Amino acid sequence: MELKLLTYIVVGASFVLYIGIAIWSRAHNTRDFYIAGKGVSPIANGMATAADWMSAASFISMAGLIAFLGYDGSVYLMGWTGGYVLLALFLAPYLRKFGKFTVPEFIAERYYSRTARIVAVICLIFVSFTYVAGQMRGVGIVFSRFLEVEVTVGLIIGMGIVFVYAVLGGMKGITYTQVAQYCVLIFAYTVPAVFIAIQISGIAVPQLAFGSDVGGISLLDKLDDIVTSLGFTQYTSGEKSKVDVFCITLALMVGTAGLPHVIVRFFTVPKVRDARASAGYALLFIAILYTTAPAVGAMARYNLINTMQPGEIGAANGNLVYDERPEWMHTWENTGLVVFNDKNGDGRIQYYNDANPDFTTTAERYGWQGNELTVDRDIMVLANPEIAGLPNWVIALVAAGGIAAALSTAAGLLLVISAAVSHDLIKGIIAPGISEKGELRAGRIAAAFAIMVAGYLGFDPPGWVAQVVAFAFGLAAASLFPVILLGIFYKRANKQGAIAGMLTGLIFTYGYIEFFKGLFLKWAGAPWGENIASNWLFGISPEGIGVIGMLLNVAVVIIVSNLTAPPPEHIQHMVEHIRVPRALEE
Repeated sequence: MELKLLTYIVVGASFVLYIGIAIWSRAHNTRDFYIAGKGVSPIANGMATAADWMSAASFISMAGLIAFLGYDGSVYLMGWTGGYVLLALFLAPYLRKFGKFTVPEFIAERYYSRTARIVAVICLIFVSFTYVAGQMRGVGIVFSRFLEVEVTVGLIIGMGIVFVYAVLGGMKGITYTQVAQYCVLIFAYTVPAVFIAIQISGIAVPQLAFGSDVGGISLLDKLDDIVTSLGFTQYTSGEKSKVDVFCITLALMVGTAGLPHVIVRFFTVPKVRDARASAGYALLFIAILYTTAPAVGAMARYNLINTMQPGEIGAANGNLVYDERPEWMHTWENTGLVVFNDKNGDGRIQYYNDANPDFTTTAERYGWQGNELTVDRDIMVLANPEIAGLPNWVIALVAAGGIAAALSTAAGLLLVISAAVSHDLIKGIIAPGISEKGELRAGRIAAAFAIMVAGYLGFDPPGWVAQVVAFAFGLAAASLFPVILLGIFYKRANKQGAIAGMLTGLIFTYGYIEFFKGLFLKWAGAPWGENIASNWLFGISPEGIGVIGMLLNVAVVIIVSNLTAPPPEHIQHMVEHIRVPRALEE
């Protein structure tokens, strides 16, 4: 069957499934809309949490980053999975015991302040919209390739699907839709990995194939030889400084534990111990993809270079003739995510690192005049089955998985934004006497508006999918995580400290990211802007600066809290109550 038709069938069937589940589990009240009636089992919640958290960054972009960054890409693996340990140990059970609908509601009550609630909403919206921009970019990439439509059309289709099951079903509909999406995305991720592992190494388990031999030499050693012969950094070594690696990893870990759309998932289970169990199940379900991703990244890079260099590297006949390029390259060129520029006019594809001055001299001896192939990192997982020549049904399955990953997280984020507007701003601040029906209507209107804003952001996000998501994690680490953690474990933290801390962390981190990803780039022609990394604070990249924002937040909370009046006695008792579990709740 033709790939396009098959993709329409597979993706269409998944959409029918998601919408059907949303209709079946439609929210009838605010309890259903915000926290699924607190009736979700730990296993189902674990699967939904895994789908909610394993976004387009995990499915589409992470293995692509590993494919091109090699060892440096390990920060995403360590940071995102390690964050769940923090979440399970230090936040999930305590927030579930507190039992409110949203993170701003916890901050408002813990810090006895409407202002703190408003600041928390602002932080939440910054984090969530930054995160959702990456998801919408993922949706656009998948649709533009596999459904052969414009990115604009793809985004509109994705927005429409999310609108139906987020606005109609609320958290209840999203939860059970995400269970189905987890099954789709994990099957779509692992099946091609198994096929390609067998193809390259003869071993069906990708995790084992990752360490296997290819032609008498280990896959990683072979990859090292290939990439260094083209002027790239050795795959098993990295260029990032240890400080930056540490900061990015920690920012992603802490950001994971501070993401509002992940935290709210633990409000949907019946008991405190169910929240702990949910975190454990989620980590198990996430591990299936995250232990597969390094193998997928390595095999994708191996296949890409072998496609471009079918003969001896550097030989005149060693480069692929452009007119003989494979079908996968032709179709991805139509999306603009693969670009060929024949700089020396020889009709062959020279693919190498022309930013490496040591290799440029060698390349010039071959008659090469610069790298001629640009491959967007975000396409590697999606294009990998096509590069490997796998059956069309596998390629269609990957398309459905990529869409499931992007839409599941987008739905969770949009619901969090909706709840922040309807529950925290309208009911909590503007109109406390609003009826439940009115609040539910306001939540759905807010969700619809948030979907439109998210679609707009998807047109021009500030980086690759995983990079944009890393910014969101940094913002969460710097703004929400410290005040939540201190709110649970530091009784002296008061409202003045929390407000000052959140604003400090958010403003500093957002300003740093905006400066180095926006304003700074405009000055790149100036002498001091030639090497952007040399101007980073302490050598920390925008992806890792959330750690400094977090430390500033913590310091400001502690200092301001100790210079102002302590929290009321009943607040301090409430903190003690949250921390100490009761047998009945356990």
